[in-house]
Amino acid sequence: MTEDTDFFKITSDKIEVEEIIRKISDVECGAIVVFIGTVRKSSRGREVKYLEYEAYREMALREFGKIAQEIRQMWDVKKLAIVHRIGRLGLGEVSVLIVVSAHHRDEAYKASRYTIEKLKQTVPIWKKEVWEGGEEWIQGS
Repeated sequence: MTEDTDFFKITSDKIEVEEIIRKISDVECGAIVVFIGTVRKSSRGREVKYLEYEAYREMALREFGKIAQEIRQMWDVKKLAIVHRIGRLGLGEVSVLIVVSAHHRDEAYKASRYTIEKLKQTVPIWKKEVWEGGEEWIQGS
């Protein structure tokens, strides 16, 4: 069971970064760490035109909840948001947002790093890179 303070979303809409940060802000916390993943221009020696993301939404949201439980066993995290975009994304667009609020910065940084690494390993979200003359589905880390 996740905390009532968690916010998880998979969306085809633009991720509203500031709105999510406001949801996770808490006057009891001295740290908010924000990780923003964006679509970069080059990958593995090729110039990317755009990315396409797909997700098994229900399972992905359950996995977000599991990640939240894990980080709370390791760190004193107050609130957590995980938002991932699906569909076609252009260069520079936000693909994933993780926001962690905690009493202290060390906990917030560690929880944020753990969240993105675990997300790439266990959450059923798939990325296709499209470049001039080709495309390829990319496995997580």
